[in-house]
Amino acid sequence: MSLASPELMPSHKDHRAQPLADALEDPALLRRLLRARDRMDAASHEAWPVKRLAEVSGVSEAHFARSFKRAFGVPPHRYLLTRRIEQATTLLRDTELGITDIAFATGWESLGTFGRIFRDITGMSPSAMRREARAGMSELERVPACVLKAAQRPDLTMAVLEKRRRLAGDTVQPPTTEVT
Repeated sequence: MSLASPELMPSHKDHRAQPLADALEDPALLRRLLRARDRMDAASHEAWPVKRLAEVSGVSEAHFARSFKRAFGVPPHRYLLTRRIEQATTLLRDTELGITDIAFATGWESLGTFGRIFRDITGMSPSAMRREARAGMSELERVPACVLKAAQRPDLTMAVLEKRRRLAGDTVQPPTTEVT
Protein backbone atom coordinates (compact mmCIF):
# COMPACT_ATOMS: atom_id res chain seq x y z
CA MET A 1 0.00 0.00 0.00
CA SER A 2 1.54 3.31 -1.02
CA LEU A 3 1.47 6.45 1.09
CA ALA A 4 -0.73 8.07 -1.51
CA SER A 5 -3.39 5.39 -1.22
CA PRO A 6 -6.87 6.66 -0.34
CA GLU A 7 -6.94 4.59 2.89
CA LEU A 8 -4.10 6.63 4.40
CA MET A 9 -5.13 10.02 3.08
CA PRO A 10 -7.28 11.98 5.52
CA SER A 11 -10.66 12.83 4.16
CA HIS A 12 -12.19 16.28 4.50
CA LYS A 13 -14.09 14.91 7.52
CA ASP A 14 -10.86 13.91 9.29
CA HIS A 15 -9.08 17.26 8.97
CA ARG A 16 -9.31 17.82 12.75
CA ALA A 17 -7.96 14.40 13.71
CA GLN A 18 -4.37 15.03 12.62
CA PRO A 19 -3.71 18.19 14.69
CA LEU A 20 -5.31 16.47 17.69
CA ALA A 21 -3.03 13.47 17.32
CA ASP A 22 -0.01 15.76 16.91
CA ALA A 23 -0.86 17.72 20.05
CA LEU A 24 -1.40 14.61 22.14
CA GLU A 25 1.79 12.94 20.91
CA ASP A 26 4.15 15.87 21.51
CA PRO A 27 5.66 15.17 24.95
CA ALA A 28 7.14 18.66 25.28
CA LEU A 29 3.77 20.29 24.63
CA LEU A 30 2.01 17.93 27.03
CA ARG A 31 4.56 18.75 29.75
CA ARG A 32 3.91 22.45 29.19
CA LEU A 33 0.14 21.93 29.37
CA LEU A 34 0.50 19.85 32.53
CA ARG A 35 2.64 22.58 34.07
CA ALA A 36 -0.14 25.10 33.46
CA ARG A 37 -2.81 22.72 34.76
CA ASP A 38 -0.75 22.01 37.89
CA ARG A 39 -0.39 25.74 38.53
CA MET A 40 -4.16 26.15 38.22
CA ASP A 41 -4.70 23.25 40.61
CA ALA A 42 -2.27 24.66 43.16
CA ALA A 43 -3.77 28.15 43.10
CA SER A 44 -7.27 27.79 41.69
CA HIS A 45 -8.42 30.73 43.80
CA GLU A 46 -6.27 33.04 41.66
CA ALA A 47 -7.23 34.55 38.31
CA TRP A 48 -5.90 32.43 35.42
CA PRO A 49 -6.56 34.19 32.13
CA VAL A 50 -5.36 32.38 29.00
CA LYS A 51 -2.56 34.94 28.62
CA ARG A 52 -1.10 33.98 32.02
CA LEU A 53 -1.47 30.25 31.33
CA ALA A 54 0.18 30.64 27.92
CA GLU A 55 3.12 32.42 29.58
CA VAL A 56 3.48 29.57 32.09
CA SER A 57 3.43 27.11 29.19
CA GLY A 58 5.69 29.10 26.90
CA VAL A 59 3.32 28.95 23.93
CA SER A 60 1.03 31.45 22.23
CA GLU A 61 -2.41 32.10 23.69
CA ALA A 62 -4.30 30.61 20.75
CA HIS A 63 -2.08 27.54 20.60
CA PHE A 64 -2.39 27.04 24.36
CA ALA A 65 -6.19 27.29 24.36
CA ARG A 66 -6.56 24.84 21.45
CA SER A 67 -4.00 22.39 22.81
CA PHE A 68 -5.38 22.46 26.35
CA LYS A 69 -8.86 21.62 25.13
CA ARG A 70 -7.52 18.81 22.95
CA ALA A 71 -5.43 17.35 25.76
CA PHE A 72 -7.92 17.61 28.63
CA GLY A 73 -11.28 17.72 26.87
CA VAL A 74 -12.37 21.10 28.24
CA PRO A 75 -11.19 24.69 27.73
CA PRO A 76 -8.89 26.11 30.43
CA HIS A 77 -11.59 28.39 31.85
CA ARG A 78 -14.05 25.53 32.23
CA TYR A 79 -11.37 23.39 33.87
CA LEU A 80 -10.68 26.15 36.40
CA LEU A 81 -14.40 26.58 37.16
CA THR A 82 -14.73 22.85 37.72
CA ARG A 83 -11.78 22.80 40.14
CA ARG A 84 -13.24 25.72 42.08
CA ILE A 85 -16.61 23.98 42.33
CA GLU A 86 -14.94 20.77 43.51
CA GLN A 87 -13.12 22.68 46.25
CA ALA A 88 -16.28 24.55 47.23
CA THR A 89 -18.20 21.26 47.46
CA THR A 90 -15.54 19.84 49.78
CA LEU A 91 -15.65 22.95 51.97
CA LEU A 92 -19.45 22.88 52.06
CA ARG A 93 -19.39 19.26 53.16
CA ASP A 94 -16.46 19.31 55.58
CA THR A 95 -16.47 22.75 57.22
CA GLU A 96 -18.77 25.15 58.96
CA LEU A 97 -17.62 28.10 56.83
CA GLY A 98 -20.37 30.32 55.51
CA ILE A 99 -21.26 30.11 51.83
CA THR A 100 -19.95 33.63 51.21
CA ASP A 101 -16.62 32.75 52.83
CA ILE A 102 -16.38 29.60 50.73
CA ALA A 103 -17.14 31.53 47.55
CA PHE A 104 -14.36 34.03 48.18
CA ALA A 105 -11.92 31.37 49.45
CA THR A 106 -12.30 29.40 46.23
CA GLY A 107 -11.64 32.37 43.95
CA TRP A 108 -15.05 33.84 43.13
CA GLU A 109 -15.36 37.59 43.07
CA SER A 110 -19.14 37.59 43.33
CA LEU A 111 -21.47 35.51 45.48
CA GLY A 112 -24.12 35.68 42.77
CA THR A 113 -21.77 34.35 40.11
CA PHE A 114 -20.61 31.60 42.45
CA GLY A 115 -24.20 30.52 43.18
CA ARG A 116 -25.26 30.61 39.53
CA ILE A 117 -22.28 28.66 38.21
CA PHE A 118 -22.41 26.23 41.15
CA ARG A 119 -26.05 25.52 40.31
CA ASP A 120 -25.27 25.22 36.57
CA ILE A 121 -22.53 22.65 37.20
CA THR A 122 -23.96 20.64 40.11
CA GLY A 123 -27.67 21.08 39.55
CA MET A 124 -28.29 22.50 43.04
CA SER A 125 -27.53 25.56 45.11
CA PRO A 126 -24.57 25.58 47.51
CA SER A 127 -26.87 25.46 50.56
CA ALA A 128 -28.84 22.52 49.09
CA MET A 129 -25.56 20.74 48.36
CA ARG A 130 -24.46 21.25 51.97
CA ARG A 131 -27.76 19.90 53.35
CA GLU A 132 -27.72 16.88 51.05
CA ALA A 133 -24.07 16.06 51.71
CA ARG A 134 -24.56 16.20 55.46
CA ALA A 135 -27.91 14.41 55.54
CA GLY A 136 -26.45 11.13 54.33
CA MET A 137 -23.31 11.22 56.47
CA SER A 138 -22.73 9.46 59.76
CA GLU A 139 -20.87 11.29 62.49
CA LEU A 140 -17.63 9.52 61.59
CA GLU A 141 -17.96 10.47 57.92
CA ARG A 142 -18.20 14.13 58.90
CA VAL A 143 -14.67 14.01 60.31
CA PRO A 144 -12.25 15.25 57.63
CA ALA A 145 -10.06 12.53 56.15
CA CYS A 146 -6.86 14.30 57.23
CA VAL A 147 -7.96 14.15 60.89
CA LEU A 148 -8.85 10.45 60.62
CA LYS A 149 -5.51 9.66 59.01
CA ALA A 150 -3.65 11.54 61.73
CA ALA A 151 -5.55 9.64 64.44
CA GLN A 152 -4.77 6.31 62.78
CA ARG A 153 -1.12 7.10 62.13
CA PRO A 154 1.22 4.66 63.88
CA ASP A 155 2.91 5.85 67.05
CA LEU A 156 6.57 5.98 66.16
CA THR A 157 7.82 7.49 69.40
CA MET A 158 8.61 4.06 70.79
CA ALA A 159 10.78 1.31 69.32
CA VAL A 160 8.97 -1.63 67.72
CA LEU A 161 10.60 -4.15 70.10
CA GLU A 162 9.47 -2.11 73.10
CA LYS A 163 5.87 -2.15 71.81
CA ARG A 164 5.98 -5.93 71.27
CA ARG A 165 7.33 -6.50 74.78
CA ARG A 166 4.60 -4.35 76.30
CA LEU A 167 1.89 -6.10 74.30
CA ALA A 168 3.21 -9.48 75.39
CA GLY A 169 2.87 -8.39 79.03
CA ASP A 170 6.55 -8.63 79.74
CA THR A 171 7.25 -6.91 83.00
CA VAL A 172 11.02 -7.13 82.81
CA GLN A 173 12.40 -3.66 82.38
CA PRO A 174 15.38 -3.16 80.13
CA PRO A 175 18.64 -2.84 82.02
CA THR A 176 19.65 0.66 82.91
CA THR A 177 23.22 1.74 82.84
CA GLU A 178 24.37 3.90 85.66
CA VAL A 179 27.32 6.15 85.21
CA THR A 180 29.41 6.59 88.35
